Amino acid sequence: MNNFTLNPTSFCASDPNNPCAPGKQYFGRGPIQLSWNFNYGPCGRAIGVDLLNNPDLLTSDPTISFKSAFWFWMTAQSPKPSCHSVIIGARSPSSSDQAAGRVPGYGVTTNISNGGVECGKGRNPEVEDRIGFYKRYCDMLGISYGNNLDCYNQRPFGNGVLVNSM
Repeated sequence: MNNFTLNPTSFCASDPNNPCAPGKQYFGRGPIQLSWNFNYGPCGRAIGVDLLNNPDLLTSDPTISFKSAFWFWMTAQSPKPSCHSVIIGARSPSSSDQAAGRVPGYGVTTNISNGGVECGKGRNPEVEDRIGFYKRYCDMLGISYGNNLDCYNQRPFGNGVLVNSM
């Protein structure tokens, strides 16, 4: 885990591997909102575009936008597993995950995407909305919701502190 100097208004953390471009902001953009320069950099490299210098591509180019969503869904970002591995049951939680309440189910995907904001704090409207959308689409597809839909009692990955995801 790395310590960063934060500028929350631009979502820029000091990171020599993913330096913030002057005047650019790295707030949440895209279908699965990508935030922070340390996510924009690796995502851009993986999908073949310079998102550090051109973060607005996530709102102006639908192909790039959805590529970023697939990248986020499929890519493990230590200490977090990929959402995909969790939702398909390919990941077994470690003993520390189990102790943190991060057991298999949809709730862990919320923890991966927004755990420091939404998880381990009891019930909240953001998680309720997310579960509602999830259930709606499961119903439309005729599939089971599974267990452990929320992250109310889960500790965020990285103990809730900002960690370098790459």
